[in-house]
Amino acid sequence: MSQNDTNPQPAQPASSTPATRPVVLTGDRPTGPLHLGHYIGSLKSRVALQETAQQFLLLADTQAMTDNVGRHQKVTDNVLEVALDYLAVGIDPDKTTIFIQSQVRELYELSMVLLNLVTVSRLERNPTIKEEIRLRGFERDIPAGFLTYPVSQAADITAFKGQLVPVGSDQLPMIEQTNELVRKFNATVEREVLVECKEVLSDMARLPGIDGKAKMSKSLGNAIQLGSSADEIKQAVHRMYTDPNHLRVADPGQVEGNVVFTFLDAFDPDRAAVEELKDHYRRGGLGDSVVKRRLEGILQELIAPIRERRQHFAQDRGEVLAMLKRGTERASAVAAQTMSEVNAALGLNYFGR
Repeated sequence: MSQNDTNPQPAQPASSTPATRPVVLTGDRPTGPLHLGHYIGSLKSRVALQETAQQFLLLADTQAMTDNVGRHQKVTDNVLEVALDYLAVGIDPDKTTIFIQSQVRELYELSMVLLNLVTVSRLERNPTIKEEIRLRGFERDIPAGFLTYPVSQAADITAFKGQLVPVGSDQLPMIEQTNELVRKFNATVEREVLVECKEVLSDMARLPGIDGKAKMSKSLGNAIQLGSSADEIKQAVHRMYTDPNHLRVADPGQVEGNVVFTFLDAFDPDRAAVEELKDHYRRGGLGDSVVKRRLEGILQELIAPIRERRQHFAQDRGEVLAMLKRGTERASAVAAQTMSEVNAALGLNYFGR
């Protein structure tokens, strides 16, 4: 499904990708449409990586279910929405295998194998898990599936023998835990079956929300979605947190912690112009409205073509679902091969498979 085709063609088999290319595994929890934080944090690098790597991109619906008990429709409804965002930003299913996590049964099997290699105390020490538990207010009432999702994530990576994993810095403990499990499994079976991975970090730090608090998040309502209308973009930029002490144009302003300048650093290609704006703002004489107008123009130019492509693909959701089915079938074949090797190493191939 090329991004410019009006009549999408079936994706080519993943096996057509040169064998020398590194394997990339990445994905998102489908709990809502994606936003600019996703774009700058990982989507841009995924678009680039699909030209040089064999990339698997999963819609992590199983993982999303771990903390959405009773809200499962929120997850299932957003699988297609996130797929539309992938296509809209330039992810090409002819080059990237896009698949649905829950439909690759081998991932459940491999998760169960890996669960035997990790303790509850080790999972509880994972800094990412500790922070997520705190944010969700679970305290000791932690769903077992949520506590063990680092193992599920490790299964996702190792089932495809992923070598590169694009992540934010907050996910580095997940990579560490994945590699621990790989080493433990290989040591247990005394052969190299699973493959360790390396992180691919974004050049941009985590994008804050437009309110200046924490990260940009769907659930916090402080995000600019990739399908935002022109008016929604305008309103979001207008509401952006700046310097609360910059009361008059003549006053010197603070750039650090000013969300507008953080977004300019992320999205404005004219670095020299941004530095000049910062200097002017610091010494006074530059109003917030001027800086916001510049940012709005940049975001409108960035999002408009993404929005248009998204609307184009959304006209035929059946074809998007068919694309996901093709990708999931390709992913299942790869995961099945890995699971066959895992079972053979454990002596679980009783019937010759």
